[in-house]
Amino acid sequence: MLAAFTFNTVENLPVGLLEPVSEGLRISLSAVGLLVTCYGVTVAVASVPLAHALRAVPRRHVLAWLLAALVVSSVVAASAGSYLLLLAARLAAALAQAVFWAVMGPVAVGLFGPEVRGRVVGALSVAGSLALVVGVPAGTWLGRQSGWRLPLALPAALGLVSLVTIAALLPTSRPEEEPAAYGTAPDVRRFGTVLAAGFLSATGAFAGYTYVVTFLGDVSGFAPATVDVLLAVFGAACLAGVSVTAMALDRFPQAALTAAVATQGVGMLGLYAAGTRPVAAVAFLVLMGGALGPVFMTAQNAMLQCAPGRTDLALAANSGGYNAGIAAGAALGALLLPHVGPRGVFLAGGLLTAGACAVLLGGQSPRHPPEPAGRR
Repeated sequence: MLAAFTFNTVENLPVGLLEPVSEGLRISLSAVGLLVTCYGVTVAVASVPLAHALRAVPRRHVLAWLLAALVVSSVVAASAGSYLLLLAARLAAALAQAVFWAVMGPVAVGLFGPEVRGRVVGALSVAGSLALVVGVPAGTWLGRQSGWRLPLALPAALGLVSLVTIAALLPTSRPEEEPAAYGTAPDVRRFGTVLAAGFLSATGAFAGYTYVVTFLGDVSGFAPATVDVLLAVFGAACLAGVSVTAMALDRFPQAALTAAVATQGVGMLGLYAAGTRPVAAVAFLVLMGGALGPVFMTAQNAMLQCAPGRTDLALAANSGGYNAGIAAGAALGALLLPHVGPRGVFLAGGLLTAGACAVLLGGQSPRHPPEPAGRR
């Protein structure tokens, strides 16, 4: 959980340090923003190839090396004197994270019985969500007080704690012999359905979320100070959604994913339809935030069940697809914004999310019609 929190914090820290990094390295704000974009694209591209390359290495060793890479990259990033060195350190951390999300799930749930694995996935997701609610805001505040280097260095300490703990205590075993190495109910069709729905929902969510500040200011009419508060409310809703969904994940794994995607769609389409009314805008923003974290969490949990082969490769594919959706959504929003405005961007995102919901519902239909009673 600490490692998940640290990786997610590292990924998103530049969002809150745009101005300090820009001023410190004398680069543009957009160049600092590319530190997040390049990170996400690297995770999307590298997840499956790296997970495949390391599929035979004991998970304890893999996690230890990944956390060592995180520690070193954080130290290098904090001491970087040029943009290129900072970018290189970020890409090294992204490569480590690309494998971390694939390996971490099977290792963690394999330590527990199948009946509580959903709760384990939920706990890891809560830790990841805390990065947006606590980690990034804390790093932003610290950056304003002491400059951008200290916030980029502190994850090295958290990563070191995780590294020592995992290296000392995690059992060593062959990857294919671990309890959660393979899906509990392998299903190629379900695997493809979850993968496609995850990509569509991420594309839809981030087509809108990338421009949520513009929407709340221009469409809903909130003052900048109020928008800052609403972003914190959005993060809190995301954490609450993950926490609530985690409690139901073991009992309703398939319904939880569909419900999360549907809730995200309602939130986005509601913002499009009623976002000009402040009260309605807040309500639908909370709905969208409450679904954003659970969508990825429930998809990861589904992969542990339906993976047609090794679960680490399935989780890598899901993480890569989701990150590709994030990048595609941000690009789609950028293309649409000048033509349709922020409301139109949320409409497009909501429709894509509705498409993801349709894919999930279609994937639940029987593969073949039932035979007539006389032919049984």
